[in-house]
Amino acid sequence: MPKVSIIVPFYNVENYIEKCLETLVNQSLKDIEIILVNDGSKDRSAYVVNKFLKQYPEKIIYLEKENGGLSDARNFGIPHAKGEYIAFLDSDDYVEKDMYENMYELAKKEDSDMVECDFYWQYPDKLKKDEGVIYQGKKEMIEKVRVVAWNKLIKREILEKNQEIRFPKGLRYEDVEFTYKLVPYIEKVSFLKKPCIHYIQREGSISNKQNERNKEIFDVLDNVINYYKEKEIYDTYKDELEYIYIRYAFCSSLLRIVKIQDAEAEEKLLNLTWGKVNSTFPNWKKNPILKNNKSLKNLYLRTINKFTFNMYTTLLSLFQK
Repeated sequence: MPKVSIIVPFYNVENYIEKCLETLVNQSLKDIEIILVNDGSKDRSAYVVNKFLKQYPEKIIYLEKENGGLSDARNFGIPHAKGEYIAFLDSDDYVEKDMYENMYELAKKEDSDMVECDFYWQYPDKLKKDEGVIYQGKKEMIEKVRVVAWNKLIKREILEKNQEIRFPKGLRYEDVEFTYKLVPYIEKVSFLKKPCIHYIQREGSISNKQNERNKEIFDVLDNVINYYKEKEIYDTYKDELEYIYIRYAFCSSLLRIVKIQDAEAEEKLLNLTWGKVNSTFPNWKKNPILKNNKSLKNLYLRTINKFTFNMYTTLLSLFQK
């Protein structure tokens, strides 16, 4: 059994995937398998991959499928993983050479279900270090976890036993749904306080395209809430789920919406945002995390009402455009 299986979907990334694969095949942890999922690439990505496949046939598993998007490709790779732990990596990013050795050793030392590491936001002209907070327990994990799949090492048996923990096909913000569905099964998390991943920022990436699909954050959050209700654990985590719903709606999602160039689409999504929060959680202003946590973000959230929401969005929209 390999120690770590790394699932790397790729689609039209011929200019990036070589750097990604170089950092994987040269990992200091030798007992790994790299599962490459060709999600219907139309460019020369497969040609680049084939060179690595010929050179490292004992390390690389190559899979092909019709284009179905990132979620579908990740899900396609999961059943092929044989490692003790599973990791995901996007094909336009790359990692430090000792990343998986450090994460695996920490997982074994602390008998962890999951290990989370820090990372770099890599821009063309600068690096920005992203340092996560250390949280304790599942409630704090919902509140504070960084919802990206690629900075984590996850015990494979958890995904094997709970096959409903998958990435939602056809939706953006797939990592949000995957991460929050995973939370109830994580008993022990370890933290590698070292940046190990270079998260490449490029204009053409999905995460940098702002349009009407931004509303899919609510589909994902609703899926999470329904999942907790189906598992009959919603009441246990209601405050945390309400809090993240508010935070996504009025913070990160709002900042994306005001970047939309189509004014009609922007207005439509802003109205949707206000309506969704107040229909899903009509008493959200009384949320205990919002009331008791004195962070600057929460101070901002506590100022929001219909008037200030319209004022903030107008100012943000003018600033962004």
